[in-house]
Amino acid sequence: MRALVTGAQGCIGAWVAKLLLDRQIDTILYDIDPRSARLELIASPAQIRKARVVVGSVEDTAVLAALVRNEEITHIIHLAGVLIPFCQENPVQGALTNVIGTLNVFEAARRAGRAVRISYASSAAVWGPEEDYGDRSVSETDSLNPRTHYGVFKQANEGNARVYYSANGISSVGLRPWTVYGVGRDKGLTADPTIAAKAVVLRKPFQMRCTGYMDLQYVSDVANTFIECVLSRLEGAHVFNLSGDLIAIDEFIHILEALHPQAAGLISSGGAQVPVAYRMDASALHKDLPQLPKTTLKAGLEETLSIFERLHAEGRLSPDLA
Repeated sequence: MRALVTGAQGCIGAWVAKLLLDRQIDTILYDIDPRSARLELIASPAQIRKARVVVGSVEDTAVLAALVRNEEITHIIHLAGVLIPFCQENPVQGALTNVIGTLNVFEAARRAGRAVRISYASSAAVWGPEEDYGDRSVSETDSLNPRTHYGVFKQANEGNARVYYSANGISSVGLRPWTVYGVGRDKGLTADPTIAAKAVVLRKPFQMRCTGYMDLQYVSDVANTFIECVLSRLEGAHVFNLSGDLIAIDEFIHILEALHPQAAGLISSGGAQVPVAYRMDASALHKDLPQLPKTTLKAGLEETLSIFERLHAEGRLSPDLA
């Protein structure tokens, strides 16, 4: 087998790349950014050299199709995309990357001349705000009601995946993360828990930009889930919720302070609740893939702080918090 990871230089992409390399799976990393800055935070130079990096955009239909066909790709983990703030400010470009880019991934699989399985990043942003659903967990059978361009784009991708299965037999799994945290997560509104952990290690004050609740999901678990889904024998166009640890922002800050002796008083919060339902029912995913990993919030934060401390000691932790 040979795996292609799009958006490989992003946070989840870097962790997916590391875990694929850990498994000694032949891997090509595809991204518009030639640098492996995030992967370098979590993988050794020797390990990174084992992956081939191809610079390109998912918006380029011909290049992506040729890459999948000529490099004999059998599995694609599609993570390339731009986040909520960018899509709100630049909806046309956001759609080109998030919707057309995803169509290009499926089209490349269709043109490959061989079976190609896909796992791809949808998002919890396909849901409306918490008040749309009441005091209960949302499941894959609930109605979608996204309130952002980003959420609408992700909903479109889920629909297009279904059409590619019914019309072309391409099996796929879309996953709906909420707040992914861990080393390498440095972009987007829900990056703030990770930035807060980094701020603690740097001994800098930081105000998180939202209040209320989040479902926190450790990046290693999320990356493993994308890999297990693309390697699975599931047939069809599946979409699954992800769930981790549901927690209030204030409680998260207290846990961070308890885990790090110099964190007291450094982290605060402001702003509004993220307008996305945060009670996620992930039982469908775990029914089909019962052996998925689950890292506790305490353990995930401890590992995140430990890696940040090591990078800081090595002089490799950027001082920037934005």
